[in-house]
Amino acid sequence: MAPDPRQPLRWKLADQDGPVALFPDETALERHVGTGEYRGLEFLHVNARSIINTVPASSGMPFRHTINAYRGCSHACSYCFARPTHDYLGLGVGEDFETKIVVKVNAVERLRAELRSSRWGGEHIAMGTNTDPYQAAEGKYHLTGGIIGVLSEARNPFSILTKSTLVLRDLKALTVAAGRTAVHLNVSIGTLDRDVWRLTEPGTPPPDKRVEAVRRLNEAGIPCGVLVAPVLPGLSDADDQVRQVAEACRDAGAISISAVALHLRPGVREHFMGWLGRNRPDLVPLYEKRFGRRAYQPKADQARLSALVASVTRGSGAAAVARRARPGPRITTTGHPDTRPGGTDDDRGDGPESAMARHPAGAHRRQSEQLRLL
Repeated sequence: MAPDPRQPLRWKLADQDGPVALFPDETALERHVGTGEYRGLEFLHVNARSIINTVPASSGMPFRHTINAYRGCSHACSYCFARPTHDYLGLGVGEDFETKIVVKVNAVERLRAELRSSRWGGEHIAMGTNTDPYQAAEGKYHLTGGIIGVLSEARNPFSILTKSTLVLRDLKALTVAAGRTAVHLNVSIGTLDRDVWRLTEPGTPPPDKRVEAVRRLNEAGIPCGVLVAPVLPGLSDADDQVRQVAEACRDAGAISISAVALHLRPGVREHFMGWLGRNRPDLVPLYEKRFGRRAYQPKADQARLSALVASVTRGSGAAAVARRARPGPRITTTGHPDTRPGGTDDDRGDGPESAMARHPAGAHRRQSEQLRLL
């Protein structure tokens, strides 16, 4: 299938002549059209020359190394902050992001080689920092499962953030890894309302199934927390809705529960507001008032969500479990441990978006640095 001439792919295809790849650490790709349960998806195979990405210290993120075996995400979450990364590739942030999935087919082999390098010091690696490592493509390619096996063999600490129950496929491998090194998981569950779930993240497993995944992971001895994220104004931010998620996750044994309010950075904002206008036009005035020209909601709204979760977890459940958990770095609102030297204990949010919000003068530079998370 040839690239759309209106929006050429910024990669050199295996059967094309053309300019060098946008990402110089990856070689030409090949297209594979999904069939059967993967019908409607297109997989863009690329051979990575490196798989461990080092995040610049100046980025303000709580981890220094990431692995992302996939780009694009079939979860199709309307609000996904990673959508603009497809624009960098010359692809669309809408349907293209959801259906054209870049697959680093040699990720496992590259990781094994890089971990053996004398230059590698065994630092923590975060997965799920952009697109989900357990999206539908993982059922076909098993790259995340292979990566877990290699990290486990090397006793290299890692963390995973996911919305998918497919993580349970690797329960045995994760249990083995947790017995060898520090392993942390977080599952993102923004709501238990099935109508909101179907509307906003149609490609993900049902939220109650994710709660059960949290239970099974913790019962297996794998530390797993929950991000109630993102909480959507007018859709999932009512007091009883937030408490319902927190209570279910507390009862499932989550070692930590944090609420994260929706944020809308440029690129994502335009896509999301267009989606909102088509699906819930009645909510457009609320979002325009709540966000104004900002990417983040007012601090009072964010604090309300945190207080709601704290009211559920205080004194028991996740709070008590967290106190009994194996000592280790603080789990931040990115869903990954804070592995920075002298990492702080505040809860402002530690992802690339939060870093840019705290340091607006460096926002443009950090936006380009975020590309290296891929």
